[in-house]
This record gives sequence, C-alpha cells and structure tokens, in this order.
Amino acid sequence: MIKIRTLRQAEIDPDMLAFFDRTQKTTRVLVYSDGALVEKVVAFEDHWSPAKKGEIAAHFTRTLAAGGSVIVARRDNEVVGFAVVEAEPFGEKAVYRELSFLHVSRPERGQGIGARLFEQAKAAARQMGTTKLYISAHPAVETQGFYRKMGCVLAKEINEVIYQREIHDIQLEATL
Repeated sequence: MIKIRTLRQAEIDPDMLAFFDRTQKTTRVLVYSDGALVEKVVAFEDHWSPAKKGEIAAHFTRTLAAGGSVIVARRDNEVVGFAVVEAEPFGEKAVYRELSFLHVSRPERGQGIGARLFEQAKAAARQMGTTKLYISAHPAVETQGFYRKMGCVLAKEINEVIYQREIHDIQLEATL
C-alpha cells in the first residue's frame, strides 16, 4: 500500500532516494514552433546518478527550512514518489509557487501516484497562501499529457530564472 504524506525535516536521510528509479525513455517531445506546441520525434533517456539523488535529498532539507513543502509517497519505507512546493512566492502579483519536483519511480508509474502527489502539492500550496502552481515540465509527450490531465495550461507569466534552468521544458501553471 502506498502512503502519501508531508515530510518532516527529521525524516530526511541523504540516502532516502537510493532506490528511486528516475529512468524515463522519451521518444516524442513538444517544442515551440511558430508560436505553437508541435510534436517532434526526439529519442533520449534520463537517469539520476546517486550524487544527483543526494542533491535532491539535500534540496528537501533546504525547502523545508525555507517554509516550503515536500510530499512523499512511500511503499513501506521506500520513497516511490515525491513532490516539492517551493516557499517563495513570485510573479507580478506574487500568486505563484513553484512545483519544482514531481516524480514517481519507474516501477510505480501508471498507478495514480503522480495524480495523488499533484493534488497534495496543490493543497500544500493553498495552505501557503498562493493561488497558482508554476511547473517547468519535461517536454516528453507523456509528461505533458499528465499535466494537461491535471488541469495545467501554458503559464501566463514566465519566470525567467526557472525557464533558464532547462530551456526545453514547457512552462505551465495550475490554478488552485
């Protein structure tokens, strides 16, 4: 059984993502072309190294210390999914909070865990007093389909700092 709940600072372990499988095989992506999103055939595979997993666990610590939220999905003691809502509001009217991570381990995908994490992230963002989540989302067609299913649309305001982290991502928002 998968349990989803908000993580506390004392529960963070540098190796908590050791068995998390970030593998994502991408064959089709969405790209901007002439002002529209167009599907293109592009094949690549994403993985996280042990060092990258440790960096993300350290990010959990910083996020919680700053007042953000980290939501984890666990099967027994193993993290099989997580979402991170950053603490700092931004945008012209400071209505956005960034959903900086939302990932489900490869063997657990397709079971609704991502949707449950997304709903919990929205609830956490509402508790922080914001009205929109901002997502810099992987361009894979499957990833974009997930976010559309969750009600996301193209972001009305682009956060240039977030965009520059990964210029191939699609900038989305979700109204809470």
